[in-house]
Amino acid sequence: MPPAREQQAQAAIELIARRRAVKQGPRLLEALRPLDLEAGWQVQQEVTRQLGQAVGGWKASLPSAGKLVAAPIYQPTISRAAICAVPFPAGADTVAVEPELAFVLAQDLPPREQPYTQAEVDAAVGAVHAALEICASRYTDHTGLPFAELLADGIVNNGLWLGPALSAPDAAAFQLSWHIADGPAQTADARHPDGNPRAPLYWLANFLRERGVGLQAGQAVITGSYAGVLTLPMGKRTQFDYAGLARFEVEFRGQ
Repeated sequence: MPPAREQQAQAAIELIARRRAVKQGPRLLEALRPLDLEAGWQVQQEVTRQLGQAVGGWKASLPSAGKLVAAPIYQPTISRAAICAVPFPAGADTVAVEPELAFVLAQDLPPREQPYTQAEVDAAVGAVHAALEICASRYTDHTGLPFAELLADGIVNNGLWLGPALSAPDAAAFQLSWHIADGPAQTADARHPDGNPRAPLYWLANFLRERGVGLQAGQAVITGSYAGVLTLPMGKRTQFDYAGLARFEVEFRGQ
């Protein structure tokens, strides 16, 4: 195995060990740290190969200088249950979530030579759901880390809560409200960070096509938080309202 591949494999082994133990740790040893986005992507893909869990979805955002936002969401970490068990370190009493939309595919978008058009991607979408990305890192402190190291670890993804399908077409902005049991109602002007919630999906379909990966029917793709990160208490029911597009309630518990 070439030295670079050996380093990527060792980095993946360490990140997988933290996932399985539900423990965080310091930065990878200097010799194992990916130094650029391509190396970070390769470590991430090595994690997927060695972890052996099906990819049930993806997170994506439009690329920007120094950032490549494309990361798998593993099927065992995706939940639709009203009481959602979250793999968090022992003693955690809060969970960080991001309100998003999830595009659930009804058709495969496999690798091929010619790019996918927006119409082809739209035709592959079976439904659009309200969703909450569950956020956590395998690093004790991920703030300030080079993006390549975040990319290697799946860009702070720890799972996905998949809510109900929208009652109307997906919107770039809406009034978000949520209410934690025994607490006051809260609101936010929810806006998609890329303006068009489907734009990152179009990009991801062709990014994965070029990489020989592709998207599969049944996978859910989230494309960016509408309201940043919300911190919710474990063990308390929270009601969400996406301005009538979808209403749901969920309670997170550690596992």
